[in-house]
Amino acid sequence: MADKTAPDRPWVMRTYAGHSSAAESNALYRKNLSKGQTGLSVAFDLPTQTGYDPDHELSRGEVGKVGVPIPHLGSMRRLFQDIPLEEMNTSMTINATAMWLLAMYQVAAEEQGAPPESLAGTTQNDIIKEYLSRGTYVFPPEASLRLTTDMIAYTVNNIPKWNPLNICSYHLQEAGATPVQELAFAMSTAIAVLDSVKDSGQVDEADFEKVVGRISFFVNAGVRFIEETCKMRAFGQLWEEVTRDRYGVTDPKMRRFRYGVQVNSLGLTEAQPENNVQRIVLEMLGVTLSKSARARAVQLPAWNEALGLPRAWDQQWSLRLQQVLAFESDLLEYEDIFDGSHVIEAKVAELVEGAKAEIDRVQAMGGAVAAVETGYMKQALVSSHAERRGRIEAGELKVVGVNSYTETEPSPLTADLDGAIMVADPQAEANAIADVQQWRSEQDRAAVEEALARVAAEAKTSTNLMEATLAAVRAGATVGEWAHVLRGVFGEYRAPTGVSGVVGVAEAGAELTAVREKVTRTGEQLGGRLRFLVGKPGLDGHSNGAEQVAVRARDAGFEVIYQGIRLTPSQIVAAAVAEDVDVVGLSILSGSHMELVPDVQKGLAEAGLTNVPVIVGGIIPDSDGRRLEEAGIAAVFTPKDFGITDIMDRVVDEIRKANDLD
Repeated sequence: MADKTAPDRPWVMRTYAGHSSAAESNALYRKNLSKGQTGLSVAFDLPTQTGYDPDHELSRGEVGKVGVPIPHLGSMRRLFQDIPLEEMNTSMTINATAMWLLAMYQVAAEEQGAPPESLAGTTQNDIIKEYLSRGTYVFPPEASLRLTTDMIAYTVNNIPKWNPLNICSYHLQEAGATPVQELAFAMSTAIAVLDSVKDSGQVDEADFEKVVGRISFFVNAGVRFIEETCKMRAFGQLWEEVTRDRYGVTDPKMRRFRYGVQVNSLGLTEAQPENNVQRIVLEMLGVTLSKSARARAVQLPAWNEALGLPRAWDQQWSLRLQQVLAFESDLLEYEDIFDGSHVIEAKVAELVEGAKAEIDRVQAMGGAVAAVETGYMKQALVSSHAERRGRIEAGELKVVGVNSYTETEPSPLTADLDGAIMVADPQAEANAIADVQQWRSEQDRAAVEEALARVAAEAKTSTNLMEATLAAVRAGATVGEWAHVLRGVFGEYRAPTGVSGVVGVAEAGAELTAVREKVTRTGEQLGGRLRFLVGKPGLDGHSNGAEQVAVRARDAGFEVIYQGIRLTPSQIVAAAVAEDVDVVGLSILSGSHMELVPDVQKGLAEAGLTNVPVIVGGIIPDSDGRRLEEAGIAAVFTPKDFGITDIMDRVVDEIRKANDLD
């Protein structure tokens, strides 16, 4: 039996939170801290993440939905009012606009009397994975990498306790990554960033170890907790080798693999959602059981996130899961319980070998940026995800309550579905628009223009952009103004969708064959091959569902039009007209469905496409789904509708109904 040791320190306990407004989120943070939470994890809304002010056209329906709107310094002050930032460890999930948010955080802290060197926390700032999964990128890869490089150099020299980059494999797993792909793509991102910092010459050679030492990781933990434990041990081994052999880091402390974790939110089910509690616990064990590979910080989703926004009580439940494990169990009293296990060692070796081969493949292409631009990494993830979904639909991969053990007693947790989730403040968007417009009206416009002109000028050089960004914050610029200036210099970017060339179902069974025949017959009756437009309106970049629908629709015989993320309703309508489509499918996971879906529906009607049914998929509460169907939406699909071939069958039926073919 392993010897007991002095108890290990618990990990930092966080909940990922932020919604509606800075004031409401501030109240939530202070309440969570009073319950024993030991760090803050800020969720920003999509306009803030993608560099738009609340009153921009693309912000419609998105303000305050998946996080808090923080467009200017006044909002940042309010977000952390009465929270002493020099005592906090704050994680900010922010990528494309990370430089702007860190600058506002620094200035807000200075106004509290906290100097930059006192600040501790993390900016996610992993732009590579945004092109592959979350979709909150703004600029082309090279320009984005430059912003990341500038931030790292600035923080190492000025905010030494800050983690300026949190390489985030979390969303890679949600986008379909196997453990090997998650390891390899994350390490490839690290190599790309560290090479960029080294090549920039902004950090003295003697201080480069400090750069490596401030890089942290943010990972996903799925329910296969033995495999996840091995993955984390493999991560540590790979990081040790990369930092030692490629970068010559000699200090073992600087080579230490430091990571935080959120367990798998998209693996939670809408069907029998009470089962999500045990899933969350098992996933937490995968990143806490092995002392040598234990997470430094853990945040857990709530049991009802597949239904909608969790309430404060749901988040408290997730916090208590961590506290019971840390303070009631004996987990922290022992050395690593897996050391010497032949099973664990063999699995770790297998993962390391596979990851090294994949890293070599990416490096041979020219590195992570090249593998993004060619679409290689994205297509690999879409293919892996399609393969996994196929196994679930075939029953090879069991998901309790979804494709097995579906018989259930009525759940008291979901007896009142509308009451089982939190509804974002319906006035949040109007309030945020009024706030940002008032802020602009009170700006010293000359000072703002001068500061933004400096940002634009220095963006055209190799000067570190952090000081110019800090000046713009202090002058009173907004996130939309800062990002607009940089869009003018760097341009914008549309990442490859990864859909082309991917086969979702290699061998069609009877069910898919029947749908193919119906698609063909219906197309012949309407005078051509059926055309299916898959659209992502608004700023929601979680495109996994849309991609899988697009792949399966093509497998079913549709001609698919999928232009990727971040489209306005008018752009989707224009595409429907130009492509002469037979059906429009909209995918929205950000909660903006009640604003954006009617806008698309109205645009189609005005364009005369009254016989083109509109279907919608996403995390949509039952009451909203009923309202959409009452308003004429042909069908609403949510995570409980896991059978994509069944969805295709329903889509053909709706096309036939809309064209009076039955």
